[in-house]
Amino acid sequence: MIIYLVLLGLIFGSFFNVVGLRLPKNLPFTNDRSYCPHCNHTLAWYELIPVFSYIIQCGKCRNCKIKISIQYPLIEFLTGLLFAFSYITFGFTIELIVSLLFVSMLVILLITDIKYMLIPNKVLLFFLPFFIVLRIVEPLDPWWSSVVGGVFGFVLLAFIILISRGGMGAGDMKLFGVLGIILGMKGVLLAFFLACIIGSIVGVILLKFKIIERKQPVPFGPYIVVASLITYFYGAALIQWYFNLIS
Repeated sequence: MIIYLVLLGLIFGSFFNVVGLRLPKNLPFTNDRSYCPHCNHTLAWYELIPVFSYIIQCGKCRNCKIKISIQYPLIEFLTGLLFAFSYITFGFTIELIVSLLFVSMLVILLITDIKYMLIPNKVLLFFLPFFIVLRIVEPLDPWWSSVVGGVFGFVLLAFIILISRGGMGAGDMKLFGVLGIILGMKGVLLAFFLACIIGSIVGVILLKFKIIERKQPVPFGPYIVVASLITYFYGAALIQWYFNLIS
């Protein structure tokens, strides 16, 4: 099952690459064949095998010989890894479905925010009904934590946007509203805290090595994604560790 879910994740990761790159530009992603972004060469079936086609072709387009972004195999590999880890963590349970959908949403948003600095409403609205239904079927403890978490996550980011005068985007605000439904009240607060810490550390490193300039806008979505995954899989243990530390 672990191997099966890795393979499934690789396939879905390839599809998420297409969705994340085409959806913000309103390009079709369900019926058009994948193509090289440099020469528009339509990819053959053997050029679409997740990860392995990239390795076989040495990371270059077969037609124009220009290097292909490493993002494609990395996203595929990451999705396969997270799908398998979801099964290892939850086994055959309803929470496994929650986890697979949660990972899928976060991977797509990771792509869109890195590429376009955008968290599309269409992605959030697509996954939101599934999360609401699944949290009714498989509620958190206590059950109202999802409701409070969704409201709190939305209001918290709205307040920060207000006092920072646009320091964060409306997409982040809506995303935290959705995250609150999945993670609950404590979880969404922990995810925000971790995202700020991770973002600060990475930001200092990027400035230190002059990869970015001061006041240069950078996407906050990747830090939210990493923090949300840490919280989802290890949040309860982290919160318990923290309370044990201060008690």
